[in-house]
Parts: sequence; structure tokens; C-alpha cells
Amino acid sequence: MAQLEWSEAPTTPLVVNGVTLEYTCLGPSPDKAPTIVMLHEGLGCAALWRDFPARVAARTGMGVLVYSRQGYGQSDPAELPRPLDFMTREAVDVLPHVLDQAGIERCILFGHSDGATIAAIHAGSVEDFRVRGLILMAPHFFTEEMGLAEIAKARAAFETTDMKERMAKYHKDPENAFRGWNDTWLDPAFKAWNVGEVIDYFRIPVLAIQGRADQYGTLAQIEEIETRSYAPVDTVILDDCKHAPHLEQPDQTLDAVAEFAARLERIEAADVVPV
Repeated sequence: MAQLEWSEAPTTPLVVNGVTLEYTCLGPSPDKAPTIVMLHEGLGCAALWRDFPARVAARTGMGVLVYSRQGYGQSDPAELPRPLDFMTREAVDVLPHVLDQAGIERCILFGHSDGATIAAIHAGSVEDFRVRGLILMAPHFFTEEMGLAEIAKARAAFETTDMKERMAKYHKDPENAFRGWNDTWLDPAFKAWNVGEVIDYFRIPVLAIQGRADQYGTLAQIEEIETRSYAPVDTVILDDCKHAPHLEQPDQTLDAVAEFAARLERIEAADVVPV
């Protein structure tokens, strides 16, 4: 049974494991249509998706649930330092409860960057028949030197520019949000992080989207999905695009998302259960 309020400006809190999470809902509720659950990037939050969730809801006719993970947006701050397996913990210990409280019946997990990794880990680690498809935008499955170098640049920017003040427009505790992401990725032990094995357990269709000029990861991340997944994989590689396809190439990204969602619905409609 749904426990959160399906509204763009909900007043009912979403509390998971004692942590209050910011969220917003658009389009039809889960009892009326499938839901696209959007999982933000490492320094993102619900608001930083900007108008893209509304465009997704309008284009697909599906409901859209967006929430800010602990430590981001207006959600409760995270305990620092984060454990090195923080994305796995989010996928296994938090996301299922979010889906429960939203009353999700059928959904597509749509993640960006760290959010894409969380979606992938959930699909490859949790037996959850509500999840019918994955949209992985700029995912990470292993560390790359070029990506770690960009994250180190972000630390320098946070410490020497007005980045903290700019983040404060969206995050209740920008220091907590930044350190929870940056300090973990730059921990020397994190260089060995690799969750590629979760791809081996995908059993649902996947749409992988990445900018060709992504500064945080090479196309090796997408190739990992293509070579390891037993489930169908569609890939969209966008030219003139870095790490945020939904902001840098929004129309092409929206087209790909809408086509994937529509195809999943056709598959669902054609699926006949034997008598």
C-alpha cells in the first residue's frame, strides 16, 4: 500500500530507515500507469533534474517519481564518511523501501551517473519483479583514471571557488552532499571498486545512454553492459555531449527514453500468460 503522497508538492514525508527523503511525483499514480523512478547523479537531487521529469511524464504518459537520496537536496544529511559500497547499500537497503512506499506496481529505473549504477546494482542483486526495464545514463561500473582526475578537479573547485554557495541553492547541507560523494570516490581504496558483475544478472531490457565526450567515464562503461548482459541492450551515444545528456542533448535523450518506454509497454501488452 502506498504511504507517500502522489503529488508535485507533497506534504506527506517519505521516511526510509528513519531517514526523511525529499521527493516529488508527476503524472499518473502507480495504480493507473507504470512508473519511471529517476535516480540522480552524485551531486544531484530532485530539483537538479530541472524540467526533464515533467517532460518524461508528458511524453510517455507514465508516472514519474523523483527523490533525493540521503545527503542531497532537502533530504536528511548522510553520515560521513560514506562506506565505499554506498551505492550497493542504496540499491539493496533503500531503493526497495522507496518503491514499497510509493506503491509501485510496474516501473522503469532511470538512473544518471551514480544513480545509474544504483539502478544497475538493484536490477542485478535484488529479485524485484516490479522493475521491468533499466535506463542507465552515464553509468559507472568501475573507476577510470580520467574520471578520478575530474573528481579531483571538482574538489579543488569546491575549496577555491563559490561552488559551495551555488550548491546551497539546491542542497540543504552542501558540505555534506559534496564530501559524501567526493571523499568516497577519491579514497585510495576506491580505485579497486568494480561492480560489473551485477550486469551478468540482468534479465530485463536495458537502454544505455552516454555522451561521447563524457568527462567522467569512457565508452568502456557502456561496452561493459553490451558484452556482459544476457538481456537486450540498446545503446545511444550522443555527439557534442558530456556527462549530462538530459541537459546537453535533452531532445535526443527524451526521444530515446520515450521510445524505450513505449516498446516495453508493447512487450507487456503482447505478453500472453499460458493457461
